[in-house]
Amino acid sequence: MNARGQPHCWSRPHLEPGLVTATFSWTSSSLATPTRQLQLFRRQRLNIVCLLIRHCSTYGPSHILDSTSAVPISRSRAWWIMDLLQKEHDRVWRRLKAGKTINEVQSTIDLLQEARNAIAADPTKASITLAKLQNPVKASFDTTNDSLKEAHSGLNKYTKALEKLFKDRPLPSTEYDALSSSPALVNRAIAMHLLREGQFSVASTFLSEIAQDKTPAQPDYEGSGRSSDEKFQPVFSLDQIQSGEIREQFASMYYILHELKEKSNLLPAIEWARENRSLLEARGSNLEFDLCRLRFVWLFHGGNDPQSPMTTRRQAALDYARQEFSNFMPRHLKEIQQLMGAMAFSPNLQASPYRHIFNNTTAWSDVSQSFTREFCSLLGLSADSPLYIAATAGAIALPTLLKLQTIMKAKRTEWTTQDELPVEIPLPHSYLFHSIFVCPVSKEQTTDQNPPMMMPCGHVIAQESLQRISKGNKFKCPYCPNESHPRDARKVFL
Repeated sequence: MNARGQPHCWSRPHLEPGLVTATFSWTSSSLATPTRQLQLFRRQRLNIVCLLIRHCSTYGPSHILDSTSAVPISRSRAWWIMDLLQKEHDRVWRRLKAGKTINEVQSTIDLLQEARNAIAADPTKASITLAKLQNPVKASFDTTNDSLKEAHSGLNKYTKALEKLFKDRPLPSTEYDALSSSPALVNRAIAMHLLREGQFSVASTFLSEIAQDKTPAQPDYEGSGRSSDEKFQPVFSLDQIQSGEIREQFASMYYILHELKEKSNLLPAIEWARENRSLLEARGSNLEFDLCRLRFVWLFHGGNDPQSPMTTRRQAALDYARQEFSNFMPRHLKEIQQLMGAMAFSPNLQASPYRHIFNNTTAWSDVSQSFTREFCSLLGLSADSPLYIAATAGAIALPTLLKLQTIMKAKRTEWTTQDELPVEIPLPHSYLFHSIFVCPVSKEQTTDQNPPMMMPCGHVIAQESLQRISKGNKFKCPYCPNESHPRDARKVFL
């Protein structure tokens, strides 16, 4: 049960494209029954398709990179690939009859159970009961096998179509593995991703397996590379995740999202926003007002009874406005005036200048995204899963890295600089999180170990350059006549 007394059953559909969820779908497929294998195969393929469709809808098909080059393919070819993939997906989906097969198998199980009960009640009729079972059981097996053969045939054709559209290429060398030395960080990223996706049972199993495999000699990487200035930032260790507190938080989030998306119920979200009003206001968030404004619009449209008279709907909206909107004065005065002014146009709202407020088709999805973003922010997390972002960015970068590897192998050269690539990796704008600062003195890019430092005069140089110039004493700025001491410099966060 979560903090609201609700069961932990509010989760995203499994078909939501998550890289890790698709991987976990195959963990036990080799030991599953044919019907279960069919379900797992369908689930994995749908995850792949959903991932591609989500990527295209977010960034456009031109961000799909050709496996044979290091540049984005043309938009027309990208749409052509997606059309072919969608056709193959629809074709195999029509041929799959898992639902019918499951019902057939369940009917056979029921027959066997009835026969068992009959034999237990009257053992003398065992031979007759078993004889009656032969034909229906054989027919059920034949039907199931035929359905499975048809499904396998369709899946084989689908696999060939995928292999034809996305040709396999050798992956970059894993000689320089940056992750093998940090198992705790990798496990934490996977566990957090599963919790963020609402896969609570999978996350619980994963965490229990980690606890069993964890040895006392395993190094702790949770705080490595973090300066004293960064210690205040919340970081969830594996022990904190295993405690269940984070799971309770995400269970509460998914319960509220379920109420928003499935039941159009804004009250749990509004209650959460009120409980965290001071924190949200400190962030400059408008979430609470956006939720109350959407409820005002929802009441104006009739709420749970859209067929109610206009006078009833308008009065309900006005009563709600008198009760709630005084809390948002004067910060949201203009928005409140627009809502009140719309009342005069209620008989013909479509022709009014306020129609965009009351006929916003994306209002519910927008407020859901805003709620998710604010909820994660108060936990010290980004709105999107870092593991999904890292995996997607890595997939986008693969063609460039493959081409780089080929060139370096042909020229027999190596790149030895750590934490830096010799080529630029083109990423979508939403995947660029930090600005890059190059020290004007050393001409080197700053890192966590060599951060940018701002002097009292306002000029910024790298920490190593500052130490080299000052040597611990008072020094002159390289770009202006001002003098300062190294202790007066402040670290700049990009």
